[in-house]
Amino acid sequence: MFDSLLFDLMLVVLIGILSQWVAWKFRMPAIVIMSVAGLLVGPIFGFINPEETMGDLFGPIITFAVAIILFEGSLNLDFKEIKGFSKPVARIVTVGAFIAWIAGSLAAHYLAGLSWAVAFIIGGLFIVTGPTVILPLLRQSKLKPRPAAILKWEAIVVDPFGALLAVFAFELIKFLNSQVTLNALLLFFAASVFAVLLGWGAARVIGAAFERGGIPEFLKAPVLFTVVLFTFVFADEIMHGTGLLTVTAMGMTMANMRLTSMHDIRHFKENISVLLISGIFVMLTASLNPRVLIEIFNPNIIMYVLAMLFIVRPISIWLSTINTELNVREKILIGWIAPRGIVALTVSGYFATILLDNGYKDAELLTALTFALVFATVVLHGFSIGFLAKRLNLTTTDESGVLIVGGSRFSSELAQSVKETGNDVLLIDKSWAGLSRGRKLGLNSYVGDILSEQIEYHLDLTPYRYILAMTKTDTYNAHICSDFAPDLGSDNLYQTKFQVGKEVDGFTITGGQSLFSPAVSIYDLEERMNAGHGVRKTLITKQYSYTQYLRERDDKSILLYILRADGTIEFFTPENELQASAGDAIIALASPVKTIERVKERLDEENGEAAIPYEEVEDLFMRDEKTEKPVIPGDAPLSAN
Repeated sequence: MFDSLLFDLMLVVLIGILSQWVAWKFRMPAIVIMSVAGLLVGPIFGFINPEETMGDLFGPIITFAVAIILFEGSLNLDFKEIKGFSKPVARIVTVGAFIAWIAGSLAAHYLAGLSWAVAFIIGGLFIVTGPTVILPLLRQSKLKPRPAAILKWEAIVVDPFGALLAVFAFELIKFLNSQVTLNALLLFFAASVFAVLLGWGAARVIGAAFERGGIPEFLKAPVLFTVVLFTFVFADEIMHGTGLLTVTAMGMTMANMRLTSMHDIRHFKENISVLLISGIFVMLTASLNPRVLIEIFNPNIIMYVLAMLFIVRPISIWLSTINTELNVREKILIGWIAPRGIVALTVSGYFATILLDNGYKDAELLTALTFALVFATVVLHGFSIGFLAKRLNLTTTDESGVLIVGGSRFSSELAQSVKETGNDVLLIDKSWAGLSRGRKLGLNSYVGDILSEQIEYHLDLTPYRYILAMTKTDTYNAHICSDFAPDLGSDNLYQTKFQVGKEVDGFTITGGQSLFSPAVSIYDLEERMNAGHGVRKTLITKQYSYTQYLRERDDKSILLYILRADGTIEFFTPENELQASAGDAIIALASPVKTIERVKERLDEENGEAAIPYEEVEDLFMRDEKTEKPVIPGDAPLSAN
């Protein structure tokens, strides 16, 4: 249409980001949408061909993108978090990865007809499962904690090393084929050691500069971006292929330095990598030759894909998890789920160019082979994980875990009441200080932005059925509910009442359901807590019905949620008129007046006919210094009455 580099770049970025949005909106794997979009504008309709238009720039752009993507993956390798997992994780990412490499290489050689060099390179690359693909699938499928943790950390740990294994396989094959001498091979390993030290040193220097204030806040992201690319190119110029090792070592080092600015670093990485992943993936698919696209349906390639799905992956999981605590159902699920992602396709394009330059003509099939495996695994695994998990009874659909965003006094007290019901609860706030009250109460808490992509790397969100957005920013609460709607469903997303209404600059904000009955803003809830209101629990029995409770309750009280007899939770909303039966419990925010009246009734019963004046009861009323809950002298807290 428009034969210009500028137009092609614009269209690539536009299609990539639009594909990400469509995937989020309709709960589909982003890589599937980007694949279809790239094929439509590229080989099918011929609107663009980025490789032809960009010419010599195409290779360097892909190479730089791969460097940033690998830095992204390695920046999430916090060894402190990995140590907490059991034996299956260590087995799968070591023994399982090795078995998958060897078996995948054999399949590539004997089934796809690739030479040994290309087969072992692609076998090493395809050990990755891709966190950018697996994490959204885990959130949608609601897996139980153990299989979810194993799949998550396998994707994160193995992802950066797939490309590195491919590099080492390439050099080793060249040595075995006498294309390089032993000295050249030793030189490569020496250069690899240098690359690791370069990445480690760069991370230590840049991390120290960040911590000591040597780099201003507005320059941190540009400086980090520049250093990553510089170290990558510098190492790669010394020995081709070692640049990938440098950026991986740099990311791993920074991930374990406990930098206070790590949140800002990850925020930078997230924005850049999403843009790069979207654009580069569309570039690769749009540049596919129609002949290569037809080659995907080659019987040899189809047999290879089937072997990877039904033989290589199950064997690697079953053999590597012998004598571990995994049961048969978990092995079946983990042995099936292994979607390859964007890293596999981008890095394979990188190696296809290298191999072709080195005279390996069969490397022309590399892109078609990779695309076939990526598309097949994403589609099959993406649309089967939920069904299979339910059939194997590995889902947590019956849980009533609650994730509360916002660390106010009220949200901490609400979280404490949920914790006492036996359900999982987690407090999230952007600031450490905002969670101080929750930490004093011994609640699970996390400092960070729930809208960040990084939340999925560091937290297992599968136990939480509900999200309560209760920050003091109404628009942020609405964005949380909108962002998680495709995964949790709008019925499980709530936010506190808008403080000034849903109209902002002429636009109506749509968010989650209004919390509680009657609905009040977080500011009103905080004011009530400061005025002495407390979270109280009332049991509904055959003698004390829900109707009687509603008739006798204080007009100022706020209905929060119902704790059902089976332990599940249902939240009150202005639109949802819940009914409680015998065995259920009503949790409400009650005024201090009602609490004092209950105290007076109990004291009157203890003192017979000698009624105690209301003012004397109020003087007796105290608060526990630790919990600030109402307490009668010598008695237990009344918050659970």
